[in-house]
This record gives sequence, structure tokens and C-alpha cells, in this order.
Amino acid sequence: MPKKILNGVVVSDKPNKTITVLVERKYQHPLLKKVMKARKKYNAHDENNIFKIGDKVSIRESRPYSKNKKFEVIGDKK
Repeated sequence: MPKKILNGVVVSDKPNKTITVLVERKYQHPLLKKVMKARKKYNAHDENNIFKIGDKVSIRESRPYSKNKKFEVIGDKK
């Protein structure tokens, strides 16, 4: 099974080697047929502490680095 790749914006870079990425997706409500936004935050591994708040990044599913950190940064979103 392929690994998930998500695009989002860095909202926190305080922990060492970790960033928090806010991923937003749009979907159509099944009954109301209204387009809705869903947001979710993911913790991602940033080995060299390169990314700062406001950067657009892509993250990929990976092995668990900790209890909550199961993604790694694969680079800037183009």
C-alpha cells in the first residue's frame, strides 16, 4: 500500500526535530451537498530543523518516531 503524502502549512516549530503541519481538505457533505472544509494537525519529523512557521511543506507517512509523530517532511510544496 502506498504511503500517504499530504500538503500543508507549518503552524509550530517549537519542539526539537518536530514541526506541526496543518492540513486542510475539502469534501462534499453526503446529505446537504455543501462543500465543507476539514482541518487536521499532524506532527512531522524535521531532522535538521529547517522549516519555520508559515512554510508550505509536503509530509509523507513513515515509521513511528514517537507516540504522535508518524510523518516525515519530504520537502517544500512547489
